[in-house]
Amino acid sequence: MNDFEEMASVGGKICPIGQATVPAIDRGFLYGDSVYEVFRIVDGVALFLEDHLQRLANSASLVHMDISDSRDQLLSQIRATIKATRAQPTRQLFIRLQVSRGVGPIDLYPPAGIESLTVILVKELPTFKEQLYSVGIRLSVSKVRRNPSDALDPNIKGGNYLNNILAITQVRNEVGVDDAILVTSDGVITEASNSNAWFVIGGKLLTPVRGNLRGITKRHIHRAVEIAGQTSDEADLHIDLIRDASECFLSSTTRGIMPCSELTLEDGTMLNFPAGGGEMTRLTQKAFAEYTRSYIANNPQNTLLC
Repeated sequence: MNDFEEMASVGGKICPIGQATVPAIDRGFLYGDSVYEVFRIVDGVALFLEDHLQRLANSASLVHMDISDSRDQLLSQIRATIKATRAQPTRQLFIRLQVSRGVGPIDLYPPAGIESLTVILVKELPTFKEQLYSVGIRLSVSKVRRNPSDALDPNIKGGNYLNNILAITQVRNEVGVDDAILVTSDGVITEASNSNAWFVIGGKLLTPVRGNLRGITKRHIHRAVEIAGQTSDEADLHIDLIRDASECFLSSTTRGIMPCSELTLEDGTMLNFPAGGGEMTRLTQKAFAEYTRSYIANNPQNTLLC
């Protein structure tokens, strides 16, 4: 019998996830005025936990938000919420840690002294269709442009995803693919709707350097590739350069490394890539899998489920 139950914590109060509520005048609900992180639990260990906590603090700093809970308080709430799920250590979990600026007047400018609200969601790690790995995800460059970095810093991992939602909705409805690639107004590739994008061009493994979130999975892929004796780099990738790509894949906390089978450009040109990923994609998948296993073995201090 599986006793696992998805749970939530709102302001430290734990309940089944379907019963969780936030105040109607919470700024995260009204304005998307929140920051968050998503991380995985594998074999009881929170992958890259310190990186996620540091990025949460950085996002809060960039939006001038004070997080009322300390680091230890956040971890205590996460552990308590995980415990309430009755999950076994072998179960892979999805943790969403979100901090809203909190409840205040219905006004854009936040008042001084407002207390933030911490919301934690604990679910099973989502599973994707096997075909997305054995064949690959289908992408299209969206007509919806990435909002400029000087208008909204992409390194704010915040609760307002309207730009990304519009992009993925446009390509799914009009092109019939799985996900969107967002480009800037001058044609520079940034990322997919909620993943970093990678390309193999001229035998080099490259990922866009600007206009995207500094992905934690991306950072550790760079390290894994280096340990494996390969190289990777970040560069400005104009859409015209992508026409020469021989491989493409996406990376994120939940997807891991997901190969791309096709990429449709705005002019209708379709770029086709090897099913299940080409040589570089497969090498990167192997290197990152070995790197992750080593991280789990060497970071018992990040055990949140035991």
